[in-house]
Amino acid sequence: MTDSSADKSLFSLAQIQHLMRVEFNRAQRYGYPISCLMVAVDRLGHLRDLYGYEAKEEIVDSVINLLKGATRSSDFLGRMADDRLLAVIPHTGGQGLGAMCNRLITNTRKLDFQSDGRTIPITLAIGGSYDGSDDGGVTDAQRTMFFDALLQAAEEALEDAVAAGGDRALFVTPDELGAAGLDPAGG
Repeated sequence: MTDSSADKSLFSLAQIQHLMRVEFNRAQRYGYPISCLMVAVDRLGHLRDLYGYEAKEEIVDSVINLLKGATRSSDFLGRMADDRLLAVIPHTGGQGLGAMCNRLITNTRKLDFQSDGRTIPITLAIGGSYDGSDDGGVTDAQRTMFFDALLQAAEEALEDAVAAGGDRALFVTPDELGAAGLDPAGG
């Protein structure tokens, strides 16, 4: 079994945040939409406690493979220290993000993990955020000024999805959080 934390096709948190900053600035300059997803396997810590570290890694590896299959080579995927996954998806707004998340959730439910003759159901909680006007949801005047706001919105949407029981995707635009004017310096 391979350790997905050493998966060379995934970026580290520092790398993906740098790439997100660069791509966000490019999207702002050229006026195309950009989205970001925070993905967590529901009850992953509990599953690790019940079935062991290898089972947890196998589950995370399967979800990573699903995410890779749902994204393009121009998208950026990273694994965070707490086993959440972060995807930066340029040229994709709310409608495309919704379709991608529906496929991810549906395909994750189809994953078949067995341990001691028992089937382990796997579900995801996904928080998404997008900045762009491709679906009429965000006007140029509402676009956030900072990539941190996009990331914060996705994290808060993920927290809401987890709090609602998981097995769902929730989306928040930075302006819905009042984060459109968020100052990355904290001011």
